[in-house]
Amino acid sequence: DIAYDAKVQYCAVCNAMECLVVNENIADKFLPSMLKRYQAAGVKIFGDERTLAIAEKNNLEIERAKQEHYDTEFLDLIIAVKVVDSLQEAIDFINLHSTKHSEAIISKNQKKIKEFMDNIDASAVFANTSTRFNDGFEFGLGAEIGISTDKLHARGPVGLRELTTYKYLVFGDGQVRN
Repeated sequence: DIAYDAKVQYCAVCNAMECLVVNENIADKFLPSMLKRYQAAGVKIFGDERTLAIAEKNNLEIERAKQEHYDTEFLDLIIAVKVVDSLQEAIDFINLHSTKHSEAIISKNQKKIKEFMDNIDASAVFANTSTRFNDGFEFGLGAEIGISTDKLHARGPVGLRELTTYKYLVFGDGQVRN
């Protein structure tokens, strides 16, 4: 539900998921139903070699991902899918291709959640909840007037206040934004 919500609930915003990274240990079980669900919602899917093989075994047609798909902010019902061997490979991949806006992990393993959250470079990192919650209003900041993924945002004179940057760590247990 979280992976579905993060892509489909409102796809044309900066906190919508653009790339789904799946650990190989669950890919064969998780991806067939997730890909079917995405396709039923009209999502166009680009996948790496392992995702293509899983899709083919399950009579699903998806397109081969190109490198640029993993760097694209689609803002549409389009997603790129990648299967990885390990958490470290996922972290490296995400940090290389991320917009640095919103990233999430879905896991029951608290040690892996902590490792992910500590090592992902993004303005907000979520555990077991949708990236769609990365929103000024949702964070209790009032109306959002803009979003920044920069770490240094000041112009002109810079004091201690201007050197402060934030990284939000958000923990959930399955919340989606309807």
